[in-house]
Amino acid sequence: MANTEAALKDAMTSIEGALGVALVDYSSGMALGTIGGSKDLDLSVAAAGNTDVVRAKVRTMEQLGLKDEIEDILITLGTQYHLIRLLKGRGNNGLFLYLALDKDRSNLAMARHQLRSIEAQLEV
Repeated sequence: MANTEAALKDAMTSIEGALGVALVDYSSGMALGTIGGSKDLDLSVAAAGNTDVVRAKVRTMEQLGLKDEIEDILITLGTQYHLIRLLKGRGNNGLFLYLALDKDRSNLAMARHQLRSIEAQLEV
């Protein structure tokens, strides 16, 4: 099992094209940990903004009566992928991993696979 800092470092070093990663509590919108980012990618702002995305999707699923769980949410930009992975089990309800990727340097399928792996190792 990895703690938050170790899991985030693992994401930044093992996922090709990673620009920044955060562990976010979507009940508060607060980032519990961040690594990476830049002046153009403020991970605290991204954490808060993506909390709204997660809440909206959860609300929509409830309104539709969908009895399923969100695995991840993908936002595709011109030059980046933004991946939101909701954590499951072990009392992690209300947390998600947020990963920003350089579109030209990343493999989306591999990034999703590696993020799942990191989630499984994460101890919060």
